[in-house]
Amino acid sequence: MCGIAGILNKKDPVPPEQIRRMTDSMCHRGPDAEGFFVDRELAFGHRRLSIIDLSDAANQPFEDASGRYVIVFNGEIYNYAEIKPLLADYPFRTHGDTEVILAGYIKWGADCLAHLRGMYTIAIWDKQERELFIARDRLGVKPLYYDQRDDRFVFASEIRAILKIKNGAPKIDHTAIAEYFRYQSVGFPFSPVEGIRQLEAGTWMRIKNGDIQTKKYWDPTAINYDFNFISKKEVQQKVKELMLQSVKRRLVSDVPVGAFLSGGIDSSAVVGLMVEAGDPSPNTFNISFDESEYDESEYANLIAKKFNTRHTQIRLKPEVMLEELTNALDAMDTPSGDGVNTYVVSKAIHKEGIRVALSGVGGDELFVGYPIFDHYIRLQQKRWLWKTPLALRKGLSGLLGRGEKKDRMRQFLALPSPAIENAYPLLRQLLSPAAIHELTSLRESDQQTLARQLISKKPALLKLPFFSQVTAAEYLGYTQQTLLKDTDQMSMANSLEIREPFFDQDLVEFVMSVPDHFKVPVYPKSLLVESLKPLLPDKIVHRKKQGFVFPWNEWMKKELRSFCETHIQHIAQRDFIQGDQLRKTWTRFLSGDPDIRWQQIWLFVVLDYWMEKNGLHEP
Repeated sequence: MCGIAGILNKKDPVPPEQIRRMTDSMCHRGPDAEGFFVDRELAFGHRRLSIIDLSDAANQPFEDASGRYVIVFNGEIYNYAEIKPLLADYPFRTHGDTEVILAGYIKWGADCLAHLRGMYTIAIWDKQERELFIARDRLGVKPLYYDQRDDRFVFASEIRAILKIKNGAPKIDHTAIAEYFRYQSVGFPFSPVEGIRQLEAGTWMRIKNGDIQTKKYWDPTAINYDFNFISKKEVQQKVKELMLQSVKRRLVSDVPVGAFLSGGIDSSAVVGLMVEAGDPSPNTFNISFDESEYDESEYANLIAKKFNTRHTQIRLKPEVMLEELTNALDAMDTPSGDGVNTYVVSKAIHKEGIRVALSGVGGDELFVGYPIFDHYIRLQQKRWLWKTPLALRKGLSGLLGRGEKKDRMRQFLALPSPAIENAYPLLRQLLSPAAIHELTSLRESDQQTLARQLISKKPALLKLPFFSQVTAAEYLGYTQQTLLKDTDQMSMANSLEIREPFFDQDLVEFVMSVPDHFKVPVYPKSLLVESLKPLLPDKIVHRKKQGFVFPWNEWMKKELRSFCETHIQHIAQRDFIQGDQLRKTWTRFLSGDPDIRWQQIWLFVVLDYWMEKNGLHEP
């Protein structure tokens, strides 16, 4: 796991100090080594976190034996040992995955991506053709941002690296910030900074002589699913096989591997499979709280005992959280309404000498675990509402009072249909367009990027099973833009590599092809649970679902009140914020108004902190 950066000028040579400034800003991503390569108009920079082949010979940028090709790479290719025999004509000098990628590209070109199973962003320079090739993994586990100007193309694992050489005062992107307020993060293709874009997951880009070719090589909505299903038992056996394969792949490492253990179904399944895959006593980590309604340590301890793990329980008190909060916010390359929890547990794991940790994130999206699946089912049961003329529905909505829930109901009644491309953006929103309009000067048209993306993929979405439509929407929305982004930026801030078995390509493609009747949740994630019997105790399976969250609602009114209030007052003075209304909303939150959730306030606190930290200005 690493940080990569690159500059491609149209004509002029790249000043070496520019690429150094970029990589210096990402030293947390790779404390073990740094490297640079400059070839007139092209420069690569790399920060290395050594996980596979710890030798200096595997440092990057890495050149092939002929000296024609150079690669920088962030991520892990879990099946590199399986690919290597297919490249027997290449003279390997190292024992890791970086050189396998490069050899694969030399032999197959962009088609090498079809062979890769892992998480990655890749950049390869062809000295002879003066051609740059970059690619991002299928599900967007590893980030890549770029800034394209007439005279140069700049890319990096983090936005802050690009800001180090960006001309002029950086400005926020109003469209992106509107998206942030609605969904707690910024969606493709935007970033929070004007002019900086993110490369879409499952996409490669080729740049030569100023011309840019882009291709989407994988999409969860456009896969040719050709699996044949005979029985439920057969499906369960396949799920078990693919889950075990995925975990085995993610144990490949030359450094110790641990695991997050919340005590939920997903993390417990991963730990159980680690043992089955050959790790007799994994290192596991759990965060506990004094607030009993948030504490999951009972369940984590149950799994730790069952599988004889070397378990570490981290007790998190509000005063400790206050000390860590600014560190966590400093780690945010992009503002997010979530992620601080991942920072805290990542730091604790790193302190124990662990550099790689497996996580259970992704299980809810794939195995019908999130409440959003239930919400969407109930919405489809009310399809008769959309047989009512729109004018009548709007009339009914006018009878509703004020409040977040009623605003959302008005939005639903105004939809042309409850289809996934219409409903999902509403089901996932934190602030409604009406609330955003009330609290900011941002336009409602700026808040529709996710909806437009889903509409563009509607024909492919409709070919998927019902549950898989929601899964695909989750991948395009919350999963890629919030969950995976937060996981990366918060773990890498602590030089920790997190691997997610539930985001394995083979597993995802199979489960998304499974017909709905196999995935109906008789109880939470029943297909996963039944496939992994007897790994998961009943006490884990049938417990009330509890996400990995902190007691923010209580902390923001007590221990974190002063911190939050300072940033609320500061951001209220910015031109794009309706200051008086925001202050009133903050007062309502403190008084316990049920229509004001802590997440809605926290969005403003985080944004203000992030803008100040990174010197962002308004357009």
